[in-house]
Amino acid sequence: MTTQLPTHSFHIPVMGLAFTIDSPIRVAQYGIDSVISIADDELIEKMNAFYAEKFQIPYQEITKKIQDYRAKRITSYLNLVDTVVKEKFELYKTELAHSKTSLEHFIAMLPTKSELKTKLDTFLSEGISCPSQLKTFLEKNLFPGSIDVNIMTKLDKDNFDGNEQLPVEFNDAHAALRGFVNSTVESSLVLSAGMNPRLFSYMEQFDVFYPTAEGFLKKKIILKVSDYRSALIQGNLLAKKGIWVSEYRIESGLNCGGHAFATDGLLLGPILEEFKQKKSELIQSTTDLLNKALLAKEKVVPVQPLSLKITVQGGVGTAEEHDFLLEYYQVDSVGWGSPFLLVPEATSVDQETRDLLAKAKEEDFYLSNISPLGVPFNTVKGTTNDFYKNQRIEADKAGSSCPKKFLALSKEYDPTGSCTASKKYQDIKLDLLNERKNEISAEQFQKEFNQITEKSCLCVGLSNSGYLELGIPIKGQSQGVVICPGPNLAYFNKEVSLFEMVQHIYGKTNKLVPANRPNFFIKELSLYVDYFKKEIDVFEEATSQQLKKVNQFKSNLLEGITYYKTLFEKTHYFTDLKSKIFQELNQFELELKKEKEVLV
Repeated sequence: MTTQLPTHSFHIPVMGLAFTIDSPIRVAQYGIDSVISIADDELIEKMNAFYAEKFQIPYQEITKKIQDYRAKRITSYLNLVDTVVKEKFELYKTELAHSKTSLEHFIAMLPTKSELKTKLDTFLSEGISCPSQLKTFLEKNLFPGSIDVNIMTKLDKDNFDGNEQLPVEFNDAHAALRGFVNSTVESSLVLSAGMNPRLFSYMEQFDVFYPTAEGFLKKKIILKVSDYRSALIQGNLLAKKGIWVSEYRIESGLNCGGHAFATDGLLLGPILEEFKQKKSELIQSTTDLLNKALLAKEKVVPVQPLSLKITVQGGVGTAEEHDFLLEYYQVDSVGWGSPFLLVPEATSVDQETRDLLAKAKEEDFYLSNISPLGVPFNTVKGTTNDFYKNQRIEADKAGSSCPKKFLALSKEYDPTGSCTASKKYQDIKLDLLNERKNEISAEQFQKEFNQITEKSCLCVGLSNSGYLELGIPIKGQSQGVVICPGPNLAYFNKEVSLFEMVQHIYGKTNKLVPANRPNFFIKELSLYVDYFKKEIDVFEEATSQQLKKVNQFKSNLLEGITYYKTLFEKTHYFTDLKSKIFQELNQFELELKKEKEVLV
């Protein structure tokens, strides 16, 4: 098997439904990995039609009348993306072999310590006297970025034919999985939002997830996890089924975009330390279970242990932070998500929303309750979705028409499922609230009214940006755009080119963020301290279980602060910021200890 030189030390994670829906088409030719959400098959079908026309690829519409349309739409689009990426990559290699300017530009985008950069620099210094020789080198050593896909495991809605429930394999996540499996892409499936045992079991049916004797996997699994314990539990569970997890993608609980799955006060630094210390143990545990399962299934057992990557994402914003994660924690790649929302060459964001993100300040980014999933959701003030939602509320028409129903997971009033952002659901809730109007205070009424109506239609709002940017007509009720950046985007204040962003990531320029931007570990800590304070504020008469949980949360934060004091004392990174960092750590420690009397 060919040893693949890593082109880049960063990747672009999945963002929303539309923001990275076509990112591989935009950036894979440069060797940049990115992740497509395959949750919205309607968006995917429209993107398929758009790009088929653009690249003159035969296209046959897959309507909802076709059996298994959701899986087939996903397969068809991924096949198109695979075709386009391969064609663009071949053209780019030829361009690099014949154009000194293009080769210089590409080399300037590579990591400074890259082995690939060193070898290409040699060709450049000697002059491109023999393009065929350079092309041969590129053929052996340059690879396109991976066309990875994401399934949020919680989005596995039951589906119906009339009132008759369809078999489980037609559930949303199951169908999306099948769509990926049947595609031509040889890449990774990123599973996020925790365990879905039924989905994990369904994966066993597909040979593409099982290794060859040489350790080749046609389709790989990436687990997005919040801590080591979660990785070990899920990794072992899949290994017992004969499924190998090729990468554990650690994400900050709060300093990230989209849904924020807060840990119990476990901070990113200590979490990474545990992965660093226990990586060998994780490999050994899962390898033993995997081999036993493969033997039991009469499948091929790899000759050597399969490779395992540890990557991290969430709030990283400078080259120093990027390099620190690679060197100290020995991660294989660092995810840069939200900053790429300001890069038109990489993500699908309409101009109005991109301008909003560029102008937004720290106070504009917040953790909201707008998600129908009931999970805190990072967003920014001033979106067009907020405008249309408030218009409907003022007109006494709260709620969305709910055309897509991907989040119609509540069975409270409808056995087939309804979405808490839908008008149908909110009408029922508001009628029940109005019946109690004379029994509760005006303040309590308004609080409950806001809790009902604040939910946004994410299915439409997270897709509209892609339609607007590409000029694809939007039908139905006006929903505007929902955008889900992490708090880190507050420190990036302008639209930039792909070249500029990559140069920033690798420390070749540092013009994109202010010098007083907080260290990403400290920023995450501040978010957790705020989160902790809000948690205890809602306690009126806390139960013993609640007290135990919140005390453990505080204890984990204090242990994290102690860990950071030791870490920043010994590291040669962040020299210019150390005084400020220690001051902030001491401040947060004092704030937490002040809560002692309340929580005993």
